Amino acid sequence: MAKSKVAILRTTPATVLHDYHRLMNLADYQDILPKDVDTALKINISWHFFYPGSSTTPWQLEGVIRAMKKDGYNADLIHACHNRTVVIDAHLGERENKQINVINAHGLKNVHLYEGEEWIHIRDAVGSLTDKFLCLNEVYPKGFMIPKRFIGENIIHLPTIKTHVFTTTTGAMKNAFGGLLNEKRHWAHPVIHETLVDLLMIQKKIHRGVFAVMDGTFAGDGPGPRCMIPHVKNVILASNDQVAIDAVAAMLMGFDPLRDIKFIRLAHDLGLGCGDISEIEIVGDIDAAKEKWHFVGPFKKMTFASRMQHFIYWGKLKKPVEWTLKTILAPWAYIASILYHDVYWYPAHQERIFEILNSPWGRLFHNWENITLPPDDLDISGWNNVGTAPAKLNKETMKLISRSFKVLGTCIKEAPEFGNRKRIFTTKTQRHEEI
Repeated sequence: MAKSKVAILRTTPATVLHDYHRLMNLADYQDILPKDVDTALKINISWHFFYPGSSTTPWQLEGVIRAMKKDGYNADLIHACHNRTVVIDAHLGERENKQINVINAHGLKNVHLYEGEEWIHIRDAVGSLTDKFLCLNEVYPKGFMIPKRFIGENIIHLPTIKTHVFTTTTGAMKNAFGGLLNEKRHWAHPVIHETLVDLLMIQKKIHRGVFAVMDGTFAGDGPGPRCMIPHVKNVILASNDQVAIDAVAAMLMGFDPLRDIKFIRLAHDLGLGCGDISEIEIVGDIDAAKEKWHFVGPFKKMTFASRMQHFIYWGKLKKPVEWTLKTILAPWAYIASILYHDVYWYPAHQERIFEILNSPWGRLFHNWENITLPPDDLDISGWNNVGTAPAKLNKETMKLISRSFKVLGTCIKEAPEFGNRKRIFTTKTQRHEEI
């Protein structure tokens, strides 16, 4: 059996588009993703506001699309793909993170999975594979639904390198959490590591090809995926092995993948991928893979919100509080999250964003609309001129708070517990109920 392969490159704004093309081919993506079927670009939006390291970057998305077009993939068969969570507004997120700019520039279809897409019961989708699940049968005794359109599609996950308060690190495997599970995915948080393994089993069953392209131009340390300390790290990774790419990213951050990251260890032991760094073939800028960033991780300086989440899912509040998250009372948690993260934390930490905007990548993001490149000139290597940094910090605290309350209103209105979702589900029998 061939070794799992992870490609890694150092990059700059001037070469990033060329680098993404080279990266993906170093990882043999054309052998993994057939060109005759649709390919979903699974965008990661961990926060609907821009925060460095939190969400898919516009140059990451731009680089992947240009690479595929250059290599003969039909743009009509490529689409962006978004999920919804109870605390994240994907439409706001794709605007604030400038992903929609890229999608529109290339004329791609933009799919929001919770808006008009058909969903199918998991047993109808994967059959007896459900008997092998580590935990999802217990989390959802009646089963759950997955997007029907995923069956037979390729998927490219577009995560970033960052830490996470539930899983220590997050990357390719965690990026499937939003797309494959419904809005009651928080039910799976107490067994999040086992859940990610079950979701990888599903992906291997339903997709024609699974690939990941991970951006580490920004990387996040601390209580992620939102309230992090961002760093400029100038690396990008790619692999068809979701376990291996997460293992290499974890190693860069300073973790031992098999010792410190349970979902990597579980997936490795089940043969779903390789989490042992010594058994992974690393190609590209091999010296970059030897870097040690010495991240402190998500647990040493937890926010008030992340400490409360741990108490509820694994600590002293589990028995008296967790049950409410599976009832009509659950929206209290969504409201609390938005009030803390969007209304309080984000406006209070604008200095971190301003510091990053002075970096080359920050200036590229800040000036994105003014330095767009011709979408069909596929020989452009990147941006030689990324423009100037913002002259001063403009906190716009009241504007941010106003937008946060709009998100809060949407959150309450669309909470799945209130049962007003108008979504089309398809099943083979009448016994399956809408989830």
